[in-house]
Amino acid sequence: MAELTLTGKNFEQEVLLAKEPVLVDFWATWCGPCRMLAPVIEEIANEYAGKVKVGKVNVDDERELALEYGVSSIPTVMVFQNGEVKETSVGYRPKEEIEQLLK
Repeated sequence: MAELTLTGKNFEQEVLLAKEPVLVDFWATWCGPCRMLAPVIEEIANEYAGKVKVGKVNVDDERELALEYGVSSIPTVMVFQNGEVKETSVGYRPKEEIEQLLK
């Protein structure tokens, strides 16, 4: 399953009201570490399909969401469960560390 593109319009439905955990990657096209992390996020989306929802928020397009969740550095990865942030990671992390956020 591919990553969802998250926006202010669909964030509540796709993330806050989701039954399963949701991994959200806050990123931007100009961010080198974000581009390094992108294939890791894509792998996790494919491997955890059906168990974890994976979405991406482009902070340039969705500044309000970035501000609402206190994103000051990117990439920032957050895991939401039952509408709340359960885990947060800032900066590039290897796949194993991102997977630990889902445990």
